[in-house]
Amino acid sequence: MPNFRGTRFTNAHETLIWASKSEKSKYTFNYQSLKCLNDDLQMRSNWELPICNGSERLKKNGKKIHSTQKPEALLHRILLATSNKDDLILDPFLGSGTTATVAKKLGRNYYGIEKEKTYFKAAEIRLKKTTPIEDDYLDTLQNNRSKPRIPFGSLVELGIIKPGTTIFDNKKKISAKIMADGSIKHAKTEGSIHKVAATILGAESCNGWTYWHCKLGSSFVPIDNLRQKFLVK
Repeated sequence: MPNFRGTRFTNAHETLIWASKSEKSKYTFNYQSLKCLNDDLQMRSNWELPICNGSERLKKNGKKIHSTQKPEALLHRILLATSNKDDLILDPFLGSGTTATVAKKLGRNYYGIEKEKTYFKAAEIRLKKTTPIEDDYLDTLQNNRSKPRIPFGSLVELGIIKPGTTIFDNKKKISAKIMADGSIKHAKTEGSIHKVAATILGAESCNGWTYWHCKLGSSFVPIDNLRQKFLVK
């Protein structure tokens, strides 16, 4: 609310409460997706988003239908962070239907409760006009901790990738040979898949699983794909 009386600080934010039922409750936090959404930087807890305006704002006879309609960008970030495709979203104060609208777009199931008939009708019409995003585009990035922790050497031990195999960067301009102990050699550089990739890039660190590629069947893929073969075994 604005500070018309001049008796306090003007509110510069709204507080979003993110909580679980208990310390043992399971919850979703799509860390990697939020990081990607923020140009590969960790998402901060203070967000700056434009207010709901333009064609997104619901109006009737030129007047706003709901005085505090939330922007879809806000709910997109919230639902992307805390839920996955086919999860159930409940908004007990549905208002103009922004939560349900974004949930439908993102392939979430939703329930909404609203006692004001004008708001409910507006939300109902809005939802009927909403088109879900195609299912193929709703996958989110896995968190690093949800990926299997498998040493590259284990793939060599199991024969999933053999010593002497050549691996490449994604443009096939740089190559390296795999050794029997799971290390790799490129020119005069040797070490782990991560260390050698970092040396080539002149970086402190590098994810070798995604930097190095190999031929898998008729495809040229990151060696990260070989972890799936490990899991099948």
